[in-house]
Amino acid sequence: MKNTEHTLNRPTVSAAARRGRLVVLGLAIALVVAAVASLMLGRYPIDPGQALGMLVNQIIPLDPTWTDQQATLFFNVRLPRILLALLVGCCLALAGAAYQGTFQNPLVSPDILGASQGAAFGAAVAILLGLSSVMTSAFAFVFALITVFLVLLISSRARGNHMMVVVLAGIMVSSLFQAGVSYAKLVADPTDELADITYWLMGSLTGANMGKIAMVFPVMLVGCAVLFALRWRINILTMGDDEAATMGVNARRTRIVVIVAATLITAASVCVTGMIGWVGLVIPHLCRMMVGADYRKLIPASMLMGATFLLVVDDIARLATTAEIPIGILTAFVGAPFFLYLITRKKKI
Repeated sequence: MKNTEHTLNRPTVSAAARRGRLVVLGLAIALVVAAVASLMLGRYPIDPGQALGMLVNQIIPLDPTWTDQQATLFFNVRLPRILLALLVGCCLALAGAAYQGTFQNPLVSPDILGASQGAAFGAAVAILLGLSSVMTSAFAFVFALITVFLVLLISSRARGNHMMVVVLAGIMVSSLFQAGVSYAKLVADPTDELADITYWLMGSLTGANMGKIAMVFPVMLVGCAVLFALRWRINILTMGDDEAATMGVNARRTRIVVIVAATLITAASVCVTGMIGWVGLVIPHLCRMMVGADYRKLIPASMLMGATFLLVVDDIARLATTAEIPIGILTAFVGAPFFLYLITRKKKI
């Protein structure tokens, strides 16, 4: 009887694994298609042949089939913006999936530990001081890390359920920094500084350039690599600390590494784009519906879908109207209704 059951279950497992691989492959293809389409979309069109030619021309000189204006637009505006959208979307979705597995809570998002509010406070301080956009991003990144450090420090000194204490400490510290942002808006110059702070809080990819990408890419690369390498351990974390111990995994140490890596990529993302919500909350849920709860497939699927989602939303943001819509507004318009649909579904995800 046991052999019969094993024979019956084996094709099911194999079919599920094959389906997961096909979904990941499909998401990778969708990402490439979206990136190529984004290169062509805009008020000044650039066809794929010209885009490829301009890239190859950086290595091997070619006879140009493009104008100088197209080259300037491509390298200074469109390509950096597309790359930043892909990186930020990938990082936010990955951080959301990692946090949800680590905290064993599907309602957790990348800003659960207050990184976004800390970054917002840092950016507000930099704007009040009249610093450059690069320094504003640096202040946002540093304050995001300070916020999470405070949360972990407070939770290490508190008693009770560790995960619950971490979440409560995150809510408390996030509220403090949110109050700081409100005060910064109160004392800001209404004609200049207040508008800059408000626009930063809404999130945008308008200021994308290769300098910003070079600044955050190493942090994003390291954080994403760590989380990708630990994706099977996140599976074990979802089973609980006792089960992890029986399998030879130090749950507390692994959880700290995952939190630090997810915090780094969240801070790196928020510091260059402002506050972009819902990506890290909704995308992992959608991927979980497609590939299941196995983090070996959920992690790559979330990275690919998050990158594609944010790129498509950014295309809509810059093309829907003559005045560009802040991307944080559009992600909320898309994410909130979809999440309401998810939590009201009768079928368990």
